[in-house]
Amino acid sequence: MRFFLGIVLVAASVAGVWFVVSASRQTVPVFAAARTIVPGEAVSGDDVRVVDVALGQVGGAYLDADALTDGLVAVRTIESGELVPQSAVGDAAAAHTTSVVLRSAVDVPGSVEAGTVVEVWAAPQIEGGYDEPRILVADATVVSVTRDDSMIGAGSAALELVIARSEVAAMLAAMADEAALSVVPTTGATR
Repeated sequence: MRFFLGIVLVAASVAGVWFVVSASRQTVPVFAAARTIVPGEAVSGDDVRVVDVALGQVGGAYLDADALTDGLVAVRTIESGELVPQSAVGDAAAAHTTSVVLRSAVDVPGSVEAGTVVEVWAAPQIEGGYDEPRILVADATVVSVTRDDSMIGAGSAALELVIARSEVAAMLAAMADEAALSVVPTTGATR
């Protein structure tokens, strides 16, 4: 009798291990960002790639083929290679952002690249120079940086930034008034 009980216990143990191993091998296809995607940018099939991962019960929290529809935009920065959570995308109205291009009055650090979160500082023109700089936009995300390293460019850069729509008027006013605009990376470089 003990012999048969031992065999049953060994068989149950083997079956349990087999069940655990097979359950852990169950993967689901979800999307990962093929490149850094910034807030307000449209998300299409070209921006993501399918990866099979074992997510268990949290699989529904990530973007899959059924959820990738026309009109989706990123509502936060999605780093290259990151699994794309459902909460990181929405319709265009959810983004509440827009893009602007500015030329920085001073050198932009080499660490500033697509996805970097920066502050935009403005020094308004006054008679005989510039007034004290102040923060114009506290939270902008870099879409692209074009550096001008020629002698004439003096190390300046043109940056495309994503900013909140509510900050566009102040940004355009500063540009129209020819304020000196500078971009400074914040701590915690990316969103």
